[in-house]
Amino acid sequence: MKDKIETLLNEVEKFSATSAEQAEHFRLKYLSRKGEISILFDEFKTVPSEMKREVGQLLNKLKISAQEKLDSFKSLGEAAAETASANDLTLPAVSFTGGRHPLNIVRKEILGIFGRLGFTVADGPEIEDDWHNFSALNFPEEHPARDMQDTFFIDKEVALRTHTSSVQVRVLEKTQPPVRIVMPGRVYRNEAVSARAHCFFHQVEGLYVDKGVSFADMKQVLLYFSREMFGEKTEIRLRPSYFPFTEPSAEMDISCTICHGKGCAVCKHSGWVEILGCGMVDPAVLKNCRIDPDIYSGFAFGMGIERITMLKFGVNDLRLFSENDVRFLSQFKSAL
Repeated sequence: MKDKIETLLNEVEKFSATSAEQAEHFRLKYLSRKGEISILFDEFKTVPSEMKREVGQLLNKLKISAQEKLDSFKSLGEAAAETASANDLTLPAVSFTGGRHPLNIVRKEILGIFGRLGFTVADGPEIEDDWHNFSALNFPEEHPARDMQDTFFIDKEVALRTHTSSVQVRVLEKTQPPVRIVMPGRVYRNEAVSARAHCFFHQVEGLYVDKGVSFADMKQVLLYFSREMFGEKTEIRLRPSYFPFTEPSAEMDISCTICHGKGCAVCKHSGWVEILGCGMVDPAVLKNCRIDPDIYSGFAFGMGIERITMLKFGVNDLRLFSENDVRFLSQFKSAL
């Protein structure tokens, strides 16, 4: 067997190729599954034990030598491909079937708008403890969001995060104001899946904390965002609401992008569509993060990326975003 290996080793070292076809012939003869070297490895099982070390080293040397020789031929195939593509004008054009997901397109646009206002991006874990997801954000023990019908609990103190507000707690615990961040991410809630709701979805939340931050500052930032996202004629309105971590709190509507305020099925004939919740950061939240509310104030807001995407592209079923239907996704290639 040693003589056979040495003979093949000599053949491999002397072999030369001037074309891709010759290189492929070399691969098939020596390195394919039914090639000479594979056959030798099968025969190696019958080699006496006292000779296995010597024969094995020689066999490995042959395999390495053949692989290095084949690697040296790769440039032949690349050169042939370049020549063919450069000269053959009858070849079909390359077809790109991929494209960015509509949620990613809108996410990038949202972050770009707030980036122009000086907001930076912050991220955090999707599996959260009770403190960051609830307690630090001023959720009382009896709050409905703590109940199993709304939250996917892993154990008593750990759950899949229900909002990206948990990230703002993590940032404020480690960073002294001024803080100006946006927090994109996936969140989870134990809800029935329908055309308007899902058990997981994506949010972008924002936070601005500094000295002298007012409700008027928040309104101007959100007006700027709305007009950058939906058009310069977009109007907004703020309605009183309640969130445990903001006071005062509000829901923000924009003038319907479908009927432009005249009334349609999308806006339930009101002329307005709700897109986000917002409010001034509750002093209790600042205290929980060891920030003095007598010195600093701030505002926070949160929006669902799916809701913004549905409005922007006229999508009427939330489930389409997670079904991976190529027919649906291919419509967004031009939106890259």
